[in-house]
Amino acid sequence: MESEDVTAADGTHTVNREGSHEAKPDGSHDTPSDGNRDRDGNGTRDGNRERIVAAAARLLSDGGPDAVSTRAVSSAAGVQPPTIYRLFGDKQGLLDAVVAYGFTEYLNSKAAHEAGDDPVEDLRAGWDLHIGLGLANPALYSLMYGGHRPGVPSPAAVAAFDMLARLIRRIAEAGRLAIPEERAAALVHAAGCGTTLTLIATPEARRDPELSRTAREAAIAAITTDAPAAAAPGPVAAAVTLRAALPRTDALTVPERNLLREWLDRIADPAR
Repeated sequence: MESEDVTAADGTHTVNREGSHEAKPDGSHDTPSDGNRDRDGNGTRDGNRERIVAAAARLLSDGGPDAVSTRAVSSAAGVQPPTIYRLFGDKQGLLDAVVAYGFTEYLNSKAAHEAGDDPVEDLRAGWDLHIGLGLANPALYSLMYGGHRPGVPSPAAVAAFDMLARLIRRIAEAGRLAIPEERAAALVHAAGCGTTLTLIATPEARRDPELSRTAREAAIAAITTDAPAAAAPGPVAAAVTLRAALPRTDALTVPERNLLREWLDRIADPAR
């Protein structure tokens, strides 16, 4: 009988007999277990992956991160524990996949928001969507923004920040951004995450219904102007607007564009 020595994420070893095909007295063989079938083709492997992620997402929603143990997930998904390690590497890899799955499912459950004529209004809508994600999925959100080592964000958190950065870029292109793009995105991100985590930590009956709106408007007021910033005198506003539009120009070579971007960054943010 073949056996496979599998190293788990915690450093322990288990003997996996999923690969065995022991002959029976009648000459037939045992049917390979689910953990072995994932090697037979991409279809089965993908099916196992989807089943495992969906099962882990349910456990996360019902019991939080501590409920997402290898044993519980393998039981709920109907697979052997070594299958999880082969597909995801370790528990953190599984949690990353669960967060990405939950984030995508939440976005897909909302009506697609088409870009409007006012990018600041689109930012307001994006803020409300972000808060909604956290309140509808507190365990998922907490894992998405607080379940990683410092300085190592989850892939889903990176994707969410990229969405925010695109909204900020549109405000800059419209000439309504008052501060450099990177700082504006970081400020809105910090305010949005802080507001969401505060609301999650507050018992629902005691939540201030105006907290999110107040924080949202304060963040927007800090980064935007009522009229196009370039209309106001001064090089800073003009540099912010021009830098946002720079990727759309093909009149410059790549080195020239990089040099101009450096100059605009220095004009827009002299303190750098």
